Amino acid sequence: MTTSLVLVHSPLVGPDSWEAVAASLSRRGERVALADLTNALGSGPPYWPHEVEAIAAAITCPAILVVHSRAGPLLPVAARATRRVEGCVFVDARLPEPGASWFATAPSELAERLRRMGRDGWLPPWSDWWGPNELARLLPDAAVRARFVRGCPRLPLALFEEVLPEVPGWPDAPCAYLRLSEEYREPCDEARRLGWPVIELDSHHLGLITDPETVTDAILELVGQLLPRG
Repeated sequence: MTTSLVLVHSPLVGPDSWEAVAASLSRRGERVALADLTNALGSGPPYWPHEVEAIAAAITCPAILVVHSRAGPLLPVAARATRRVEGCVFVDARLPEPGASWFATAPSELAERLRRMGRDGWLPPWSDWWGPNELARLLPDAAVRARFVRGCPRLPLALFEEVLPEVPGWPDAPCAYLRLSEEYREPCDEARRLGWPVIELDSHHLGLITDPETVTDAILELVGQLLPRG
């Protein structure tokens, strides 16, 4: 097959969050690439152009972008930058909200709590936001959890304040939505309202790490609905 699946991690965590799914897809004969956005955070603001560059670098042939969590808002800009995107799958991801920052669209309680957590313009890693008990609930395997924590970077507050540009005419490729957790029901419902193919799993936000085979099954089912593949 000539179409690749490009997996894009949330800028708040590391690319290893997709590695188990990438391995599962590869075992099934899929052509897979992992975008790595981690270096973008060291570039200074604005961060989104560097994140888009990292996504574009992973696209070496016609591709379907599969994005998790906060990578969702980057998708229109990344897709337009490459012109090689044939489809998009949002996995427990925020939908694009051009013209608004993350702080402007996040629940006010969370936004205020994060502002209070900031020190000298930086936030602690995402893995520290919720406390060890919550992270252990999501990732009960201690070795898996430790590796995930090592991959989570410190986060500049400016990342949550920047506004992505509007992309007129997007989406210009078919889109689908995979919901893993109850927290992402609202964007999932919006995707259904837009007429996108939708699959909902009884999982959690990091289910791509703990149950990669089920997530792989769902991604491939959605991809099959988006594009005929030979």
